[in-house]
Amino acid sequence: MKITIALDAMGSDQRPTPELEAAILASKKLAVDIILTGDEEVLAPALARLDGDKSRISIQHAPEALNMEDHIRDARAKKNNSMVVGMQLVTQGKADAFVTAGNTGMAMYFGIKTFGMLPGVDRPCLAAVFPVEGGKCVIADIGANAQVRPEFLVQFGRMASVYSRHMLGVANPRVGLISNGEEEGKGNQLTIQAGPLMQAGVPNFVGNIEGKELFGGQVDVAVTDGFTGNVLLKSVEAVAKLIMLTLKDELMSSTRTKLGALLAKPAFNEVRKMLDPAEVGSAPLLGLNGLVFIGHGRSDARAVVNSIERANNAVQSELLKNLRDALRPTE
Repeated sequence: MKITIALDAMGSDQRPTPELEAAILASKKLAVDIILTGDEEVLAPALARLDGDKSRISIQHAPEALNMEDHIRDARAKKNNSMVVGMQLVTQGKADAFVTAGNTGMAMYFGIKTFGMLPGVDRPCLAAVFPVEGGKCVIADIGANAQVRPEFLVQFGRMASVYSRHMLGVANPRVGLISNGEEEGKGNQLTIQAGPLMQAGVPNFVGNIEGKELFGGQVDVAVTDGFTGNVLLKSVEAVAKLIMLTLKDELMSSTRTKLGALLAKPAFNEVRKMLDPAEVGSAPLLGLNGLVFIGHGRSDARAVVNSIERANNAVQSELLKNLRDALRPTE
């Protein structure tokens, strides 16, 4: 099965270097074709300066690039930006999925405009994969929608369940609603109204969950609004970084602890890998009628490679078809 990934070469903070390096690494590692979108006059000479096999890499000219600080009116004026051109390659059948480390809001805006929504979905959601006790948990939404309606959370739960099942191999994902208490009826107006709707409309819904259930591995999918999810994501990343830095400082504080650190180095490396956001690379924008993966603006080449790999896996697992089938309204 030949798979082609469209990669926004002008998305990351350090563009285009991480994207170009990742294209070379990923095309070899995954045996995929990659189409870079961006200004050809910039990309072609920069790519030529890098070592490695570039036989599976091509460039689709996109004269304009979006910036993180762009307002929506600025983005609309850039009709041939690298994000739009990459998405259009997917709609034209020239690529199977689109990957960017650019502005999330712009990716959502142009994604809706380019692909439209899947039947039965009002708004797309970003789905992140968190390490939890005993495995992984899909969190949706982590930042696409700061304000949502209760029925949106039902849709997020159903889509994230499909993602958990087909991308993480969880046969019957347990779904929880993030709240400030486990008891039914706890939470703000949104969660109170969403609970009964999710009970009726989301398979294997287990009710409200707090942080201890989430990180204790008691659910496979956790649903929330994008504001709460984004705060959760950034807080977890910050705490993980703090823990690793504190451990490093303590382990280097004396000869005795340095010896212990040397013995425990393999274990610490595994923990560091588990907590490193670059290992995941990107989050899918579920609900669009096309595969779009969004990485962090700070993505390095390793993170972009992992983003491409996630997109490749989604194509291979027929994620979009499975989402369509699961969300198709019943007669």
